[in-house]
Formats: sequence, structure tokens, C-alpha cells
Amino acid sequence: MIADRGTSRCIQLCAIASGLIAASVSVGAQPTERVAHIGLLCSIRCEIPGYDALRDALRSAGWVEGGNLHIEYRAAGGQFELLPALARELVDLKPDLIIASSPQPSRAVKNATSTIPIVFIAVADPVRVGLVESLARPGGNVTGVATVVLGGFMAKGLEVLKQAVPQATRIAVLLNPSNEVTNALFPVEAPPAARQLGVKLQVLEVRSPEGIEPAIDAAVQQHADALWVVGDPIFHNPSQRIPDLALRARLPTMYLVREMVVAGGLLSYGPDFIELNRRGAVYVDKILKGAKPADLAVEQPTKFQLVINLKTAKALGITIPQSVLLRADEVIQ
Repeated sequence: MIADRGTSRCIQLCAIASGLIAASVSVGAQPTERVAHIGLLCSIRCEIPGYDALRDALRSAGWVEGGNLHIEYRAAGGQFELLPALARELVDLKPDLIIASSPQPSRAVKNATSTIPIVFIAVADPVRVGLVESLARPGGNVTGVATVVLGGFMAKGLEVLKQAVPQATRIAVLLNPSNEVTNALFPVEAPPAARQLGVKLQVLEVRSPEGIEPAIDAAVQQHADALWVVGDPIFHNPSQRIPDLALRARLPTMYLVREMVVAGGLLSYGPDFIELNRRGAVYVDKILKGAKPADLAVEQPTKFQLVINLKTAKALGITIPQSVLLRADEVIQ
């Protein structure tokens, strides 16, 4: 009986030990949380407020960088000729999706892959340049957030500049000819608007950040009364570069991006780029959870901001008409 009880006790202990081991193995074998891998292709650099907003929005959706999210960054530093190679590097990593901000990176990524999902941010007319088939049904592997609502937005920007600086009759225009959206929209919208407003446009092409200062010098030499900066990443980073040069040249200047006015520019008219990046994060979240880009309609901004810097106006010796100030969404004193 004693031996039997000892044998029974041993059997019980062995069973318990085996159960604990099995439980331990079972726990260890539980699948770990999936880590999503995405790429981010930037024209200049990937450390700007818009991308911070993108990452914050992803975090709010449950995607935490360094936790269940890994982001591979590639930045061209304003050298757009590097974008195709950088896009291929990201594609070779086989990420779950790639984010591209502005037209040039978006084009580079689309040319590099027809299978990996792509979310673009801040492309004015993705249909005209062939990134998507339509806004409602993008088709293919690309979708995202557009910069403007089509139908005269560029002309509207020129109109706002003329209203803010009525004395301007010669307006120098900074534009990047490598921006295919600018190439598509500017010739269609700007010349008719200029004729209607009674102003002459002096187009100054800038292909790299190094060309900005010579272009502004050329605007002064050509006796421009004001400067219109047509939106492009090379003009926006760093945000204080053109405002500093424009103030030195005594040129009232119109921008697309609010941050340029905060940095000392005179006025801007355009979408909220911080919000555009937040909206881009919504697309990323949906795709990581199984949605197809072809089924996600391209989103357009619903509001445009007019921002005016009165401190800069005073430094330039100009008075912004009260009618324009009353329409401003933000006035910086």
C-alpha cells in the first residue's frame, strides 16, 4: 500500500509537471503581434511637422513605431533625380505599403511598383498626371489625399495675391518644372487669370534648392512688384529660406503653405497640410487592415486657409486692404 501510494503520488506530480511544461510551451508558441512594415519617401527630408502629424495619427490608430510598426525612411534632400533609385530601394524591401508625399516621390514609387499599395499625400491633380484612374475609383495600387479641389484653385491663389497687394502689376513666379502637376495646371489656369487681373507674369524656373536665391535676384532685376511661389517641396524646406530672401529683396510674397507665413512670409492660401497628413494616416490604417487602394476614393480638402503676417507687411511698408484681412483665417501680428 505504501509503495502504491508513493507510485500514485509520483504519477500525480509528473502529471502536474507535464501540464505546466505543456502550458509553458503553449504560451511560448502564441503568435506575436504582427509588425507592419511601411516605407516613406520624402522629397527633401522626413523630419517636418507634416510627417510628425502622420506618425501621431498612426499612433492614435494603434500603430506605434518601434512597436507594431516599422517605418523605412528615404529622403532625396531636394535632389529629385535620386527619387527613382530611392523608390526602388523601398520596393526591394517588400513593405506592406509605401507613403509618398508630393508629386515627384509619388511618381517615382508608382513607376517602381504596380503591386505594393501606395498612399500619396499632397498631389494636386492625381487624375491628370495618371496616378489614379479617377478620384472616386482610383483603380490599381494607388490612392491618397489630394492638395486642392480642381477648377481654378491656382487662379484663385493669384487673385488673392493681387487683392492683398493691389499695386502689383508685375508678378514673378517661382515654379519647379519637374513638378508634373504644376506643368499640367499652371499653363491652363495662370495666364487667363493674369490677363483678367491685369498683371504680367514673369516665370522663373527653379529645379533645385540652389536655384532659389538666383531666381529671386532675377525677380528683383526684372522689377517684379510681388512674388508668387507655386507649391513644391523644394520651396517649403526649410520654411524660413524664401521668406528671408523675399524680405531682403523687398518682395511681397504669396505661398501655398501656412508654415512659410509663420516663418516670416507675407501671406498664404492653401489647404491645411498638417490635416492632409493626418488624413493620409487614415488610408494607411485602412490598408494595413486589409482594404485595397483601388476601393478607397481619393480625398480632397474641404477647407482652404488664408493666412496673413502683418508684421511682415509692416516690414515691407505695405498695407493689406481691410477687405482681405476680414477674409483671413489667421492673422499673425
